[in-house]
Amino acid sequence: MKRPELFRSIRFRLTMLYSTLLFALAGAALAITYFAVAATTNPQQINERQAYVKDGRVVVDRIQVADVREIEAAINYNTLQTLRTYSLIALAGLFFVSLGIGWVLSGRALRPVGAITRTTREIQATDLSRRIRLQGPRDELRDLADTIDSMLDRLDDAFQAQRQLIDDASHELRSPLAIIRTNLDASLTVPEATPDERDRAVAVVDRATTRMSRLVEDLLATARRDADSMTDVDVDLSAVAREAGEESFIPERILTLRYVLTDDLHLIGDADALRRAVGNLLSNAVRLAPTSSTVTVATGRIGSWLWIAVADQGPGIAPDDLSRVFDRFWRGAAAAHSGARSRERRTGLGLAIVRQIVESHGGQVAAFSTLGVGSTFVLWLPAAGRTDEEPPPAISPWT
Repeated sequence: MKRPELFRSIRFRLTMLYSTLLFALAGAALAITYFAVAATTNPQQINERQAYVKDGRVVVDRIQVADVREIEAAINYNTLQTLRTYSLIALAGLFFVSLGIGWVLSGRALRPVGAITRTTREIQATDLSRRIRLQGPRDELRDLADTIDSMLDRLDDAFQAQRQLIDDASHELRSPLAIIRTNLDASLTVPEATPDERDRAVAVVDRATTRMSRLVEDLLATARRDADSMTDVDVDLSAVAREAGEESFIPERILTLRYVLTDDLHLIGDADALRRAVGNLLSNAVRLAPTSSTVTVATGRIGSWLWIAVADQGPGIAPDDLSRVFDRFWRGAAAAHSGARSRERRTGLGLAIVRQIVESHGGQVAAFSTLGVGSTFVLWLPAAGRTDEEPPPAISPWT
């Protein structure tokens, strides 16, 4: 048989606990008092009767015969009996009073829990803006409410970032899909289209599908890293830099790739993820670097921090935009190199994935740039066996 909800509540259990403790303490105090009085007063009842022979018969005198000591003992006995009677009455009354006191005290103790429960019930998956913000003394319940508020802050930030990612990804996919649809309708499905028009349409569609494929790969990389499905092993940072250059430096015009690598740079991490981060930096540099310029990949160590830098001689980034280049789908105006017109800088998900990978390794990303001269992107990573808590230097290790 299922117990009533009242008996299963924490308040009922606390009430019984408080009541039992109060009742037990009061009962113990009364019992100690009772036995102390009994031990010090030596109470006893007067029960002696005198018998004598009268007219050949034994007669028992019903009048009690006692001396002063016996009378004192009798008084003590009556007093002890009265004390026991009133003690039992007091215990019975105390039992019910303790129940009431326990109920009130447990209600006051659990009042913050009621506030937490009401607030969490009102919170919905689509609206995480509500917070408990419990007032009162800094006790365990206040710490619990603050912990829940902190968790809600993190969930709210994660959901907002997820919604922003979906919105940005949808916007980015809409453009190449529109381009593909337009070219299919205008050239490839029209019988009157010339071979040159068809070739141009095929080239445009190919670029659009390549852009979509890169975006989908970036989304998958983001999801994999969020799922923490990578395996961390000992990694040689210089080897990662060279492998990334061999795999990702694929220019469509004349560019030079230069390596400035330092040996014996080891950290604990995911080699594939780090290789992708460096590859994204190289792809970004290749897209923006002017013809016949040099892209440099360098590695080194400062204290307990390892660094890997990718420097280009591109248009550069405005100082106000340096803190935003690692945001998802950020767009900014990059000044042109050598006085040419400014052009739009689009980061997509590439640099955002770079930051995600580096931060998941306990590192930090940084960007340094001079308009018209070039940009340097630096990945700071903790060396294997690092024990200090010093942040990485706020300077560019490579210029």
